[in-house]
This record gives sequence, C-alpha cells and structure tokens, in this order.
Amino acid sequence: MLNKELIKKYVTVSPEVKDALDKGLPIVALESTIISHGMPYPKNAQTAYECERVVRENGATPAIIAIINGVIKVGLTDSEVDYLAREGRRVAKVSRRDIAHIVANGLNGATTVASTMIIADMVGIKIFATGGIGGVHRGAETSFDISADLEELAKTNVAVICAGPKAILDLPKTLEYLETKGVDVIGIGTNKLPAFYSSTSAYDVAHRYDEAESLANMLRVKWELGLQGGVLINNPIPKQYEIKAEIIDEVINKALDEMNALGIKGQDVTPFLLAKVVELTKGDSLEANIHLVLNNCAFASHLARCLKEIEK
Repeated sequence: MLNKELIKKYVTVSPEVKDALDKGLPIVALESTIISHGMPYPKNAQTAYECERVVRENGATPAIIAIINGVIKVGLTDSEVDYLAREGRRVAKVSRRDIAHIVANGLNGATTVASTMIIADMVGIKIFATGGIGGVHRGAETSFDISADLEELAKTNVAVICAGPKAILDLPKTLEYLETKGVDVIGIGTNKLPAFYSSTSAYDVAHRYDEAESLANMLRVKWELGLQGGVLINNPIPKQYEIKAEIIDEVINKALDEMNALGIKGQDVTPFLLAKVVELTKGDSLEANIHLVLNNCAFASHLARCLKEIEK
C-alpha cells in the first residue's frame, strides 16, 4: 500500500469512501472500463448507478475507480460517471502498464480488472466486483495474447468476484495459467467454472464455497499467512438470465472469424468481440452482462461485510 502522503499526491478518495475507510466499513471496488468500453450509452451509466445501488442495498460502500485528468479517483460523482459513459472509447483503457503514463500526462483513463485491483490495494480495499476477467485468448499459442489481469491476480491482495473469465477466451488455458501462478479459483455454489454468459462449463474450479462467511475466513487466513495474491471468485450468472453455452459459442466463433478477417489485435480485441456478440445476439448478451454484474455486486457486498466482521 502507498503511504498516506503519496496517496494525497496522486489519489483522491470520495468523502463516502473515505468515511467508510476511516470507520472500517465494508467497501466494494468497481471498475470503470465496463462504463467506457463495455456497454453503449446510456446503458453503461445506468448500469454503473445500478451497481452502486445494489452495493449500498447490500450493506457496503461502492467505490468506482477511474483516472480523471490525471487524478486517480476512488469513488466517482454521478457527473464523473456520466462523463466516462458519454466519452466511451475516447477514454483510454488503463491496465498496469498505462497507469503512470495516464497520471503523468493528466489524461482520462478507465480502469481494467488489473488496474482496479492495483488502486483498490493502494487504499486498502480488499473486495472487487466485476463482470468477467480477462485471460488467455483463443489462439494465444501463436499470438501470445494473455491479459494482464492474470498476472495481477498472482501478485495483488484483492479478491475478485466475477461470473467467470469472459466467454470469448480460451477457458482451459486460462485455468492452467492461473494454476501455474498459484491463484485459487473458487466456485460459489458450484464445482464447475462459470463461463460468463453461461452458468457452467466443462471445467472444474479448484475449490467450492457455498457461504460467504467461510469464504471470508479463507481470505483472512490466506493473507494472514503472507500468501501474496488475489483470489478469483466465480459467481454464476442467475440461470434465468444465462445464454446456453452452445448458443453463445456459435456466436463467439462468428465474431472471432470477423475479428481475424479485420486484423484486430491487442487491447482492441475484447471491446470488438463483446460489441459483436451484442450485435449477433440482438442485445441478449448485453442484458445477461448487466444481470451478472449486479449479481456479483450483491455477493461481493455480502463477502465484504463478512470479512469486516471476522477482522474485528
């Protein structure tokens, strides 16, 4: 964690989040790439406000993280959320490598899973809710396209609640990478890895937890033992909102074919594929995405409360 003087220099914490930190109240970090790059306006702004509402209703304080005019922000105003939502992809997508550049040059940046984890850890937030993580992309054996999210999970002490790795990824290779890095992959109420739009897959998680209380205790033990790194907590999308694997796989394959034909690479891959999947599913994938994020916010809030209880 940065010392307090460095936090004052580079980081601004909203009054609501500062009060929660000072009082030792449960806090849930939220990323901002989902606002600028993950959904069209105004759905993106509406979803961000809904995420904040769900976190508050479940007894925690929401902390959306972003970089505005070179200032790292932990907790955004409604006007800042709306600005990111309207600007969309004109806002830089910020991972670990980009943070210093964006801050030093007074630019705007929306945080990915990796950079949200880093900034949450700076100020002492241990629980982070998102939609899905990045991972090993299909064809990575030739492209070497592997998300920085996986490296961050290996080194930063923040628990990430998601609905599984994004379905556009190579799931077995992503699991192998996480195993090599020593990242525990948890299933909430399931022994199988959720696959973002689908509640299950053919792949096993490392460990299953059915209750937030026991999972919070495991997190406490992990970090008290000095075992550095995060935990990937996979919370399946509610079944009434899921898209069956055989349907979404066909859609993703079509999107991949178009992406390859257009020669799209690097940081543009995920936004292109997600937008194409929304188009091909006639909006069904966007609705699934919104519901799974809100479901993760609710569970993350419960987990944050449990962790604070056992830390007392």
